[in-house]
Amino acid sequence: MAGLSRPYQVVAALVLAGIGVLTAVHLAMVFLAVAPSNTVSKQYGAEIDDYVLPEFERNWKLFAPNPLQQNVAVQARAEIQAKDGSGRATSGWVDLSAQDGDAIRGNLFPSHVDQNELRRGWDFYVNSHDAENRAVGERGRLSERYVRRIVLLRLGEPKSGGTIERIQIRSATATIAAPPWSTEKTDTRTYYRALPWWTVVPADRTETGR
Repeated sequence: MAGLSRPYQVVAALVLAGIGVLTAVHLAMVFLAVAPSNTVSKQYGAEIDDYVLPEFERNWKLFAPNPLQQNVAVQARAEIQAKDGSGRATSGWVDLSAQDGDAIRGNLFPSHVDQNELRRGWDFYVNSHDAENRAVGERGRLSERYVRRIVLLRLGEPKSGGTIERIQIRSATATIAAPPWSTEKTDTRTYYRALPWWTVVPADRTETGR
């Protein structure tokens, strides 16, 4: 700073002051997002969420007494109407989570879409449905539409040139094996939760741009 001319010193000081203010605001917003409910977070909760989510969200499950120990993959398949109308064929299962993993692995700047869209969408569905896949209130029905559109976008247009008429989604959950030094016995088999077939409606195609 001392080696700069007077005008440059003023500019540098203003830049540093701006960075300081932005840093303070950022730290305050993140703190309010993770702190216990208080007067400020109650009054400005919507503004805090708009700033923090999803880029700066903190997930404390890593530090929980019993952290997550499962790999959950979301898979989908489609029933495709032939282009000439001669019949329908069912595709194989496509591992959408594996596609996200491939896009993230080795990427220094992975997309938030690859990291969060499918994973959070599936959590949204699971948390708003019971064990029989029955929707719990309007949030459950909203989660169905959201997940359906994500899957349609990920599947894309059939290579055969046909039309996707129905889709089915399932999760594949496998417990991570205990480390070699542990005496804990774990069941590492994969367990599936398959949802009913969903018919693709015109609104799904319109809102996914397909």
